[in-house]
Amino acid sequence: MTAIFDGHNDALLRLWRAGDDAGASFIAGGATGDSGGQIDLPRARAGGMVGGLFAMFTPPPALAGGSIFNTEPVGFDVAHHATQAMLAIAEAMAQNHPDKIRICRDTGAIRAAVDAGALAMMLHIEGAETIKADLRNFDDLYARGVRSLGVVWSRDNAFACGVPFRFPSSPDIGGGLTGAGRDLVRACNAKGVMIDLSHINEAGFWDIAKLSSAPLVATHSNVHALCASSRNLTDRQLDAIAESGGLVGVNFAVGFLRADGRRDANTPLEILVRHIDYLLERLGESGVALGSDFDGAEMAAGFDSAAHLPKLVTALRGHGYDDALIARICADNWLAMLEKTLG
Repeated sequence: MTAIFDGHNDALLRLWRAGDDAGASFIAGGATGDSGGQIDLPRARAGGMVGGLFAMFTPPPALAGGSIFNTEPVGFDVAHHATQAMLAIAEAMAQNHPDKIRICRDTGAIRAAVDAGALAMMLHIEGAETIKADLRNFDDLYARGVRSLGVVWSRDNAFACGVPFRFPSSPDIGGGLTGAGRDLVRACNAKGVMIDLSHINEAGFWDIAKLSSAPLVATHSNVHALCASSRNLTDRQLDAIAESGGLVGVNFAVGFLRADGRRDANTPLEILVRHIDYLLERLGESGVALGSDFDGAEMAAGFDSAAHLPKLVTALRGHGYDDALIARICADNWLAMLEKTLG
């Protein structure tokens, strides 16, 4: 089975909202009934997933029972509480089940986890509201294992402007990095924390491109030329990512794949392959990976679980991709990028 390292999931958010403080439903999965999400340990193993970036996203208070597209800002106290709770869930799973899942701080730890048969979990903050504007708690989050950070989710904060969810729309909405945002980018570069560009607007993207010394990375984004969502990347942005030696993890969310922007589960897998084709043309074989957005997005029927990942491998093989290229897209490119960013 092809090994897969995935660039984005929201399992920790789902576990926190369900009150599963130990992550027991993630570990057990179908063993105790359907865990209600798109990814858990049994489904990850069934799909060949060996690891991935586990996001900690703070929803707005109004999200309870509401839309994920609510871009109401959140304050530090709300974000701090949510992030600490999700960190604790990740730590509980790793401490209670070290043979099954491990928090990894570098690529050596990822490879060791994979060799031991454990799921390699790298911690990612999606939207930096949990970080003080003066960055005084940044080192604490790093010490807890955070190695990847999206300066914004799709809402504004003290550091930058998030790109709102609009279709059809350019991502050129709002201003760029604040002074605190520039300091945060420099701090990430100094520590070796990967910066994620997936939810930032175009002005912020270009500010980071000019300032950051690291390759440009969008962990879960798609092609604007194929789906004109404000969340997707323009050709000019893709060219900048390629020039930096960066990477894009293709997002499985149907609303960011379809030319009509519809969140329609009746979406063929070939549309996802079309985005991968396009990304390969712009970024080259080392610049394309996977960033599913499991537990954070609506996906195609029959391809809405980590257990279904082999269907994508089969589709790529049927599309003419050889095993070496499939291995790069599915895992090797992420490991190489993390090696460059984290060591």
